[in-house]
Amino acid sequence: MKIIGITGPTGAGKTTALGVLEELGAEVIDADQVYHALLAESAPLRGALTERFGPGILDGSGQIDRKALGKLAFGNPAALRDLNAITHRFILAEIGRRTEAARREGRPAVAIDAAALLESGAGERCDAVVGVLSPKELRIRRIMAREGISEDYARSRADAQPPDAFYRARCSYILENGLEDTPETFREKARALFAALL
Repeated sequence: MKIIGITGPTGAGKTTALGVLEELGAEVIDADQVYHALLAESAPLRGALTERFGPGILDGSGQIDRKALGKLAFGNPAALRDLNAITHRFILAEIGRRTEAARREGRPAVAIDAAALLESGAGERCDAVVGVLSPKELRIRRIMAREGISEDYARSRADAQPPDAFYRARCSYILENGLEDTPETFREKARALFAALL
């Protein structure tokens, strides 16, 4: 079974690429969904976060208040490092469990979808890491259309992500979703790459 990491900036086409992998029989593991499920369900994660950030991150029902946690972590590099160190450990363990389940099911591949795939250490577990890239202006237009947000907000989100050179230097393969691509031509590019990898 192959483990394929998918990364790249928001709006580049990762969701389309992951859809192609699903069609080819891969189990898709979304690291964001794993994180949100763990925040809601994992008492050990809740305990580790409360120990580091204090009981003020809990809401009235004892659940993690993501906004309260975000206020403490974002804008404070040391706190953000601690948050990432704690959460990545739990996320990687859960990804490992889900990968083993897919292996037992006889899946041909697991696709790990993670914005911080390379930074979190998850990329080191992959047989191949595919960076999905697209021109920045095109990504900004896609984010605006998809999420109904202003150009300024979409641009600030795009600016906060690593440049293309970061992905080009660290990924095993680059999947380009260019200005000339339609959703169909991009899907065909993705299908050709993933069929070869599997």
